[in-house]
Amino acid sequence: MTPWKAAWFETGVRARSAALWRGVEAQHIVSTMRLADNAAEQRVLEELLETSKPAVPPDAASQHYLLFTPFRYRSPVASRFRRAHDAGVWYGAEELRTACGEVAYWKWRFLMDSEPLRASALHTEHTFFQAKVRGRCADLTQPPWSGATRAWTHKSDFAACQALAVEARLRELGWIRYAAVRVAGGSCGAVLKPQALLLAEPFEQQTWACKTTAAGAWLQRAGGPRYDFAAADW
Repeated sequence: MTPWKAAWFETGVRARSAALWRGVEAQHIVSTMRLADNAAEQRVLEELLETSKPAVPPDAASQHYLLFTPFRYRSPVASRFRRAHDAGVWYGAEELRTACGEVAYWKWRFLMDSEPLRASALHTEHTFFQAKVRGRCADLTQPPWSGATRAWTHKSDFAACQALAVEARLRELGWIRYAAVRVAGGSCGAVLKPQALLLAEPFEQQTWACKTTAAGAWLQRAGGPRYDFAAADW
């Protein structure tokens, strides 16, 4: 039994727009640089890697790679609004700190799931950027959806959120707005349609360093703020 009523899609869906921050690990260029002796070799290597990847979905083909990449793959690892092997979802957060918290949590999960690494520290570098989303939206923080808040904010059981995303796709929703679970007071967006995203050119990209241990993680930008996240809060 679903935690929502069918009528909610009539009364609780509205056109909405927002600016969402997203963080991606900055490894796509560094990884090929290590294998190439010069720029020409690196370019050839990147072109070969590109041909080995799944095709970009037609409805995302005109987008920047930072926008279409999540829609390109059907990951075997489930996420809050996507079952394993389902169509991709582009996740972002309205606040930069919330986006940092999401990155921190998943790096910590990776560390904890890797038994040989648990006692060590993981150092990574991430690129954060902001895109705009606009389209028909179910805002789970507002009525009538907020009547099922417990289902939307469970820390480990994503079944209700995943079922909602399936139904939302059938009803042609562009995205879902929801309360951040890992960062108190934050707001996030799960974008279901590539067409709902817009990346202005030129756009700002920020580089942040992340250090992850069993106790949690912190992110810092050179000359900027530092955000600390404790595993005990997750």
